[in-house]
Amino acid sequence: MSNIKCIIVEDEPLAVKILADYVSQVPFLELQGTFKDAILATDYLRDHAVDLIFLDIHLPKLKGMAFLKTLANPPEVIITTAYHQYAVEGFNLNVTDYLLKPIEFERFLVAVNKVKTAHKDKPGTPAVPQEAKDYLFLNVQKKKVKILFCDILYIESQKEYIKLVTTKGEYLSKMSTHEIETLLPAHLFKRIHRSFIVSKNKIDSYTMEEVEVNGVSIPIGRGYRDVLAEL
Repeated sequence: MSNIKCIIVEDEPLAVKILADYVSQVPFLELQGTFKDAILATDYLRDHAVDLIFLDIHLPKLKGMAFLKTLANPPEVIITTAYHQYAVEGFNLNVTDYLLKPIEFERFLVAVNKVKTAHKDKPGTPAVPQEAKDYLFLNVQKKKVKILFCDILYIESQKEYIKLVTTKGEYLSKMSTHEIETLLPAHLFKRIHRSFIVSKNKIDSYTMEEVEVNGVSIPIGRGYRDVLAEL
């Protein structure tokens, strides 16, 4: 699959620096340019094709949402903002994801992986046939343990380890939450905190601050509250 060409439309120099640094750490992303306002971005897009725009909402001259509405055939868009109240409008405009500042790298990865999946599935892109698996093998104390996705309740980060809690027991494995997240089906599991990933089907109830899974209260991180719109 070819690299995903992206641009950053953001007027805060520090935010641009952080996003550009994040992009540089993802092998399949290719940064084409950064623009401090939507007018400059519009001029660039007239002559250049991009696959992804990282778009701030509060921009000078032309606001991010207004700019998005001017695009006849917009590429994938990931909103980056400090204001959660625009999430619903963003999803109505079919944005791929909505990142709240300060943006954590692991949450950034979740968003760009959505773009990668959509890019791979576009017509004309050769699809690699894969057998749909309903399990994974987890390294636990020098052996590989088969874990069914339907048994997983939640995953908790414990420094260099993760604790994977299932209906049948708990397992400790030496890996990061990002590594386990790449092995889980995105439509079944959601990261709701830098330290927690939960099974959507196992959520019994939720508020803006926490979800309850099998009697356990799990906090929702400040930068992850936008996932509630998907629940």
